[in-house]
Amino acid sequence: MALETRTGGESVGSLSGFARRASEAYNAQAMAMVRYILLYTGDVQGVGFRYTACRAAAGLAVTGYARNLPDGRVQCVVEGETEQADEFCRLLAERMRPHIRGQTRQDAPPTGEFASFGIRH
Repeated sequence: MALETRTGGESVGSLSGFARRASEAYNAQAMAMVRYILLYTGDVQGVGFRYTACRAAAGLAVTGYARNLPDGRVQCVVEGETEQADEFCRLLAERMRPHIRGQTRQDAPPTGEFASFGIRH
């Protein structure tokens, strides 16, 4: 039996409708797309960092790129669902830990501009 609540003559919805909307909101949040702009410092150039980033991305549903910067840092831009982008960050940090001295992450609105993850020169 569905419970319906009315306020000022308007139907707020049934209890089952509330549960459905809450579930949809949770799923939408879990599947939210993100864009991370990552900067890595340390001995990160000339050690296969960009290729490792591509291998980490290959097993995940993320897009973007990795590139060397003139100042010796590596920049990665990654887009995907939050869980996938976070896993990319975790895998890359784990695999390149000996070379990373610092990392920053800037969150930005996803653009959907990438078809895959690759290396930029």
